[in-house]
Amino acid sequence: MHLKRLVVIAIVVITTYACKEDNTAEIEYKKELAEIVEEEKILEFGFDLNHYEFKRDTIKKGDTFGFILERNNVGYPQIYQIAEKAKDTFDIRKLQVGKPYTLLYAKANKEDSIQKPTTFIYQKSLEDYVVINFKDSIQAYTSKKPTTYIEKTATGVIESSISKTLEDKGLSQALAYKMADDIYAWTIDFRRLQKGDRFKVIYTDKYIDDTIYAGVHNVKAAYFEHNGDSLYAFEFETDSVKGIIDYFNEDAKNLRRAFLKAPVKFSRISSRYNLRRRIAVYGYKVRPHKGTDFAAPINTPIMATANGTVTESRRRGGNGKYVKIRHNDTYSTQYLHMSKQAVKKGQFVKQGDIIGYVGMTGNTGGPHVCYRFWKNGKQVDPFKQKLPEAKPISDSLKVKYLEHIAPIKQRLDNIFFFEAEPIEPEDTITQDPIL
Repeated sequence: MHLKRLVVIAIVVITTYACKEDNTAEIEYKKELAEIVEEEKILEFGFDLNHYEFKRDTIKKGDTFGFILERNNVGYPQIYQIAEKAKDTFDIRKLQVGKPYTLLYAKANKEDSIQKPTTFIYQKSLEDYVVINFKDSIQAYTSKKPTTYIEKTATGVIESSISKTLEDKGLSQALAYKMADDIYAWTIDFRRLQKGDRFKVIYTDKYIDDTIYAGVHNVKAAYFEHNGDSLYAFEFETDSVKGIIDYFNEDAKNLRRAFLKAPVKFSRISSRYNLRRRIAVYGYKVRPHKGTDFAAPINTPIMATANGTVTESRRRGGNGKYVKIRHNDTYSTQYLHMSKQAVKKGQFVKQGDIIGYVGMTGNTGGPHVCYRFWKNGKQVDPFKQKLPEAKPISDSLKVKYLEHIAPIKQRLDNIFFFEAEPIEPEDTITQDPIL
């Protein structure tokens, strides 16, 4: 009996000691492993931020490049040198209020009493940024953050509006704008959708640094059932030199017209073309108003309503800042009272390109764009014109187009309503957009 107890005690002691030995060895192994594991890199703007101390902020009202650096212990002689070296890459006078910037500093030493930044990084957009590096020599360059494009599908059935349908499904409202303004603007009145109308869409979402959602990049194909009609739409590039992309149906018919209905989105007509309008600015005297006014907030983007070449981009008298575009031998358009222009004379623009921003320059009582329309050299009311369809696809491209859309149409047809297709790994492409 005593012998059995001694054996049991011995086993317990040996086991305990062995476990302790194993635990000690495991702890030592984990400690050694932790020592050799490299510190995880924090990569942004092409820098490993672990190697720097950094400060993030946004441009405030009254901030200038010089004030920002001076606040951070950089002297004006050096600021002047930096500005001179950087001016060919980026105009430091064009810092915009609200835009983020980052200052990088070398890791501090105990002897350092004053820290000075070595790099200024200005984010022009979610994707584009400017780096001004002045650690040793002065270098300035522009770059882009890594961009990922993910192809997705969505379906919906209209209960009240397409916006509400997308909201209920947690989808981007940009899909509604793309379908209403870019694809079906001339074939479906989205203000008069009926309950039970339904749609399917293949589209691409854009992400910056794999995490920051940057909106809908493009719609590859769509299908809409409205008023008993089945309306297909497929994206196709018709001019690779000018980058012209249109939407066509399954029979290769262009869905667009040559002109957009309005030069600004989400606006209202505040004053129509009227040859006997009385204008407050002129003491309510009768003065012909040969344009259509679209009221919109200051700095709302103004779009070219059709493809064409900019013939004027200037400021003059009551017109304020304006842009004029020649579309062909028959049609021209003009866009008045801009806060600023975004195009130059001689530049080719595509339908939907931003050519300026809504303002109040010239003679105007409120923020709007006065849209003027010429036909054969005479100003006319665009809403009373039978506007031409967009340029049809050429016979040589039609065969290529039909071959291109065949697998896309099959995929679209195989999407069930209320269900979304799973995203396959190959649907994710980094850097280059899916066309």
